[in-house]
Amino acid sequence: MAKYLSVFKIVPPPTRSPEFDTPWRPVEWSEDNKNEMLRKLKEFQLSTPDVSQLRILLHGPIGAGKSSFINSVNTVLQGRNTTAALADSAAGGESHSFTVKFKYHRLKKDGPGSFYPFVFTDIMGLEQSSGVHTEDVKNILDGHIKNGYTFNSAGPIEEENSYYNSSPSLKDRVHCLVSVLPAHKISISSDEVIYKMKEVRQKARDLGIPQVTIMTMVDEACPLVKHDLEKIYTSKKIKDKMQECSDRLGVPMNYIYPVKNYYEEVTNDLHLDVLILLAMKDIIMFANDYVEEQIYFTYF
Repeated sequence: MAKYLSVFKIVPPPTRSPEFDTPWRPVEWSEDNKNEMLRKLKEFQLSTPDVSQLRILLHGPIGAGKSSFINSVNTVLQGRNTTAALADSAAGGESHSFTVKFKYHRLKKDGPGSFYPFVFTDIMGLEQSSGVHTEDVKNILDGHIKNGYTFNSAGPIEEENSYYNSSPSLKDRVHCLVSVLPAHKISISSDEVIYKMKEVRQKARDLGIPQVTIMTMVDEACPLVKHDLEKIYTSKKIKDKMQECSDRLGVPMNYIYPVKNYYEEVTNDLHLDVLILLAMKDIIMFANDYVEEQIYFTYF
């Protein structure tokens, strides 16, 4: 009996490869591609005098990397280490939002007094029981809140407030909504925060405002990508995280952009720059399309 039993061996299950054979979203990792995307952003101009700058609103949970993404975009555009939005990296930085005021961030272009024709709006983070009030985010989408307003998690802005714009025009509104979620914490993001984000998204949908999602901290979610950022679109883990992000927020996969923000780097990195530029060029085009569509329907 023993001699027959010896024939049978326990075969371990095949190991699942952590990556696909080919990238499922092709990317050209080259200085030429990076410079071409930079050139298009530098040459971009709005075609209407009704709007002088595109307004991009970033929202998401505290610690998601909203302010860091603004700084990272600025670093890519300037070609050097920069700071536009104050970001917090303290150990306890995720207990409360570091951003407390509504602020527009202009990004310098060529010379003194020259700026890109788009601005970022950085706001207080969403929290389970506090943080920015969802009605305030909706008011921002509508253009009702002026630059400099201090958020109050106890309640939204009142119409009597001096920072309330009672008659906003197209130039005051948000032209693209960007949801920001950290890749390594999508699974544990609270249902309440996700619900608040979806509530804001529904308001943006009703206004026809285009929406994208930035998935940050991809290196924290996948060891393969942490070692080599070029593996980002062959990594099965990153695609799984993007699918999870899509399922929880309801955002189509082709509007989700995984990135790594600048954190410890003090000089520009080609791979970080390319991923950030891929997201930015689409954000600007989507926002511009929205403005042109709104103007068309206004006059015709």
